[in-house]
Amino acid sequence: MSRAMQLAMSESEALARCLAAKVGVSAIEALPAGGVRLVCKSVDGAELMRRKLKPKLIARERARARRRPAQLLW
Repeated sequence: MSRAMQLAMSESEALARCLAAKVGVSAIEALPAGGVRLVCKSVDGAELMRRKLKPKLIARERARARRRPAQLLW
């Protein structure tokens, strides 16, 4: 099972829900089309958050923002 999920909510709201459920967050990033990509520290934590945030889960995988430049800088 994956530790990552995409949610239709803000970063602060997702972090607050994880904090309330005592689930560790490994990474969180905003998606260009709206929503966030959340990566939990454990598979068990990810499953708990999927159950709690089921209405907010994004069914289809959305594109993520580019992290690296398209061309080399040097």
